[in-house]
Amino acid sequence: MTTSETTSLSVRQAAFIGVGAMVGAGIFALLGAAGEVAGAAVWLSFLIAGVIAALQGYSFAKLGARYPSAGGLLEYVSKGFGPGHVTGVTAWLTYAANAIVTAMVAVSFGSYASAMFADESAAWSKLFAVLIIVVMTAVNIVGSSLVARAQTLIVYVVLGILVVFAVVTLANMDPSLLAFSGYPSFQDIVSSVALTFFAFLGFGIITFTAKDLREPARQLPRAMFLALTIATVIYVAIALGVFGTLTVEKVIESGGTALAVAAQPSLGDAGYWLMAITALFATAGATNAGLYPASGLSDRLAETGLFPGLMARRIGGRASAGLLIEAAACVVLAALFELDAIASIGSAVALLIFTFITAAHFRVRSETGANVFVLTLAIGSAAVVLLTFVFTTLIHEPASIITLVAILLLSIALDYGWRRSAAAKAADLGAAP
Repeated sequence: MTTSETTSLSVRQAAFIGVGAMVGAGIFALLGAAGEVAGAAVWLSFLIAGVIAALQGYSFAKLGARYPSAGGLLEYVSKGFGPGHVTGVTAWLTYAANAIVTAMVAVSFGSYASAMFADESAAWSKLFAVLIIVVMTAVNIVGSSLVARAQTLIVYVVLGILVVFAVVTLANMDPSLLAFSGYPSFQDIVSSVALTFFAFLGFGIITFTAKDLREPARQLPRAMFLALTIATVIYVAIALGVFGTLTVEKVIESGGTALAVAAQPSLGDAGYWLMAITALFATAGATNAGLYPASGLSDRLAETGLFPGLMARRIGGRASAGLLIEAAACVVLAALFELDAIASIGSAVALLIFTFITAAHFRVRSETGANVFVLTLAIGSAAVVLLTFVFTTLIHEPASIITLVAILLLSIALDYGWRRSAAAKAADLGAAP
C-alpha cells in the first residue's frame, strides 16, 4: 500500500468506519434479545452502554493519540504490560472476538437477504452470509481508500433512513408503552447493558485507523467521540420509537425484524421493506468495517513477534494472509452459528478485552496525560456490567459460559503454543554451526 493510500482518511471517514461497524452490529439484531431482559427500558440500557463506551473511548483516544499504530488497541496493551503473555493472550482474544462479531453481522445480513429474496430459506441465509464476507474481503484487499469510500456511502444511506424512522415512530408513539411503572429492576437493566454494549463494539475499530490519519494525535479522539455520539443518539431514539410503537411482547416476537415491524403502523408495507433494505446496507457496512483491522493488526503483531510471520504475508503481492485467515474464520462461524446464540459471548469477550486495555492504560497514564478518575470509571463500569451479566444471565446459559471459557483457553493455548514454537526455532538456530 502506498503512502498516499495510508494517509487518506479524514476524521469523518474514520468516524464512519466506526459508525458503520456499530450500527450494523447491534441495532438490527439486538432489540428483541435486550427487550427480554430490560423490557421497555431498552432505551435506558442503550444510554448506559453509550456512557460506558464513551469512558472506554476516552481511554482509547488518549492512548491512540500517544501511540498511533496499525496495531490499534493491541498496541496499547503492549505499552502497558509489555510483550508478555497478557498482551499475547489479548491479541489472540481480540482477533477471535473480531471474527466472531463480524461473522454474526454477516449472519444478520444473510437472514435479512433470505427473508427478502428466498422465503427465509436457512440454506440461502448461510449462502448470503458467506457471500457478503467474500465481497467485503475483496473490498479490504483493494485498500483503505475503497473501504472508506464504501463505508461513507453505506453510513450516509443507513443514517438517513434511521433518522427518518426515528422521527416518524417518535411522532406517532404511545407514551404509555414506555411508562416507568412497567420497567424491570435496575439490576436487570444493568444486565441488559452487556447486550446493548454489543451495539457499540465497532468503536474500537476506529483505533486501527490511526495509521491512515495525517494527524492521529488530533484526529483520532475527534473521530472516536463523533462516532460514539452519533451511535448513542441514534440507538436511544430508535429504542424509544420501537418500544413506544410496539409492546415488549411484540418486539421480542419480531426478533431481528423489530425495526421493520415497528415501521409498518406509520409507513405501511413500504416502511417494512425500507427498513429491511436499510438492514442490508447496515450489516454489509458492519462486515466491511469488521474486516478492516485484520490486515494492519496482523502486520503489527507479526512484526512484534506476537503472531507468526505467516500472518503478515501478502498473497499475490497484495492480499494480507491475516485478513484472509480472519475471513475464512468468519465464513466457518457464519456457517455454523446463529447470531442470537453468540451475541452475548461477543459482548462478554469485548468487555474483558476493554478491561485489560484500560488496566494497561493505568501503567502508562503519565505518558498519555489521562485523567485517573475517568480511567477508574472506565474500568469499574466495564467490570460491573460484565460481572452482573455473568451472574444474572450467563449463569443460566451453560453453553454460553462454556463457549466463553473455551475462547479464553484457546487464546491462551495459541499464545503459549506460538511462543514455544518460536523459542524452539530460535534455540535451533543458535545451536546450528
